[in-house]
Amino acid sequence: MSETGFLMFNRLFSVGVELLYATALAWFLRPFLPGRLWRKLLCVFGAYLCASLLYNGISAPQGLFSLFLVVMLVVFSRALGLEKAKAFLLGLFYWSTKQSGALMVESVYFIAERLFPLSVEPPEAVYRRGACLLTLLFVSHAVVFSAMLFALQRQMRKRAITLHRRELCYLSLVPVAEILFGQVISRLLVEFKDGVLLQLYERHPAFLAVIPALALLFYAGTWLTISFQQGMAALQEEQTILYTEHQQSQAIRARIHETEQFYTRVRQLKHEIRGHMANIIGLARNGEYESLADYIAKMDESMGGFELTLQTGNPVTDVIVNDTRRRCLDLGIRFHVEFHYPDPEAYDAFDMGIILQNLLRNAVEACEKVSEGERFIVLTGTRKGRFFLIEVKNSFAGEVVFGQDGLPVTTKKEDAPMHGIGLANARREAEKYMGELELKAVRQEFSATVLLQEKHD
Repeated sequence: MSETGFLMFNRLFSVGVELLYATALAWFLRPFLPGRLWRKLLCVFGAYLCASLLYNGISAPQGLFSLFLVVMLVVFSRALGLEKAKAFLLGLFYWSTKQSGALMVESVYFIAERLFPLSVEPPEAVYRRGACLLTLLFVSHAVVFSAMLFALQRQMRKRAITLHRRELCYLSLVPVAEILFGQVISRLLVEFKDGVLLQLYERHPAFLAVIPALALLFYAGTWLTISFQQGMAALQEEQTILYTEHQQSQAIRARIHETEQFYTRVRQLKHEIRGHMANIIGLARNGEYESLADYIAKMDESMGGFELTLQTGNPVTDVIVNDTRRRCLDLGIRFHVEFHYPDPEAYDAFDMGIILQNLLRNAVEACEKVSEGERFIVLTGTRKGRFFLIEVKNSFAGEVVFGQDGLPVTTKKEDAPMHGIGLANARREAEKYMGELELKAVRQEFSATVLLQEKHD
């Protein structure tokens, strides 16, 4: 290989490295970018290349460029559809992984140089050796860096983490330590002193194993920190779901007690109705029509509380459906019901009540954001053999975005930790009956379908 050819290869090597880093960054961010994905990926790819060309042109330190990259992600996080905290964390993880991979590969490059020492050879052979070593460095770094980035991305996709200040600080500790360690080591790898080239691995051969091992441990620490935080988030979510389910059960029990009192009053009214009829007949015979009208008005007023319009065949579901009906009347929501409780031996009434309560509450909250006159909720229950299908359809306004857990993502910051708890509870109850929850949003109509299978002891 000629000198001209080697110089051209060296330039291509530099371009290839930047293309690798730009592609890796876009690919790493891909699962976390909502909306028009390819346009955003192209923007990230192009922005990285432009920034790298600028920094290479002014010969700025690589660490400063990586810091600029993280800042750039935070500044343009809104355009990418990311929260600032998440954009910062993703940039930090990318930077630390890139540095760890480079430190691990640097020792391989040093060993390869020693295995193929530079001897008195024709210049073409020297250039060829340099090109081979650079190719080895590029390929090994591409493989190691891609594998590390893939493992990190895969772990982060398992469960979304709510990034409050405490979580952000906790998750940033290990990557920041990893970056600082890498910056120190990168400045010690090669030094010039009194015109003499000093290499760290040459002076301290033990560091050939120590530095890659430390880089790998830092990376493993980042991975485990994400895993532990996800486990804590899952535990907290489980506790929230159980607490919410307990509160719902208590509320349903209280409403059942009210319903039992209602039925008791109805039975009492049946016994009293004969006396009322006798009084009405007596007033009519005596021609006391004014008193008769007052008497009937008082009866009508006293019977105003005896209203349980929708009957589903079970006190628990009666309470929930009728409570929803009354709320729909107040909000101007058209409420249509075709639901009858299935076999009481196959399904627990409280499980059924929690499913209905969460689906209907979610539907009512969605309808509150819809213009009046377009609000509707449809509840149906269909039995097919050993299966029971519950479906709630409702109107909604805006756009529904589904998260990694398959549940709608809330747009309200104040209730972000509680988002999806109701639907998560419904799905949890469905799984007790080897069933599932399916959610769809088509043409401003949201549908939640729960499939249950009979459970016989």
